[in-house]
Amino acid sequence: MRVIAGRAGGVPLVSPKNGVRPTMDRVKEAIFSSLGEMVTGARVLDLFAGTGALGIEALSRGAATAIFVDQDRQSIAAIEKNLAKTQLAGRVRQQDVFSFLKNAAAAAEKFQIVFADPPYDKMKSGESFTEKLLDNKTLPRLLEPDGVFVLEKRPSEKLPPTKLWQVSRRKTYGATEVLFLSAIE
Repeated sequence: MRVIAGRAGGVPLVSPKNGVRPTMDRVKEAIFSSLGEMVTGARVLDLFAGTGALGIEALSRGAATAIFVDQDRQSIAAIEKNLAKTQLAGRVRQQDVFSFLKNAAAAAEKFQIVFADPPYDKMKSGESFTEKLLDNKTLPRLLEPDGVFVLEKRPSEKLPPTKLWQVSRRKTYGATEVLFLSAIE
């Protein structure tokens, strides 16, 4: 796993040993090819950041800022190491994603791109992370009007009906399906 392009292109990234499922390079390449010039100057939010690979790729390609959110201490350490290796700067928050979202609305910060690569497992409540993200009323408010929410999920996981999001594009790469969503006004 490495940074694909930009200032830090080719730099290998470290991954925590806790079973994080980093986005494959070919999937990352496809995501950033689809985003194109939108990345340059963008404010980026990387939820369930894991290794930080998506946010770091965005920074390497010219994003203005990135916030990385993950609850796991090993993931946070990996993100910090990866930022140091790539000589890129971002804000790293060790926090539950849904707690972060609850507090983020008050900060009134908006993002052009939000990445989320949640665990494929279900939550302790039995609900899927995908379902909980798509039902979260704060998340669409964090997105600029022309912003995009890039969500990774298991292809076999059915997309729950949502009144908050519209799927503009979806593509499957092996064990990963990538959805590009826009907020419904």
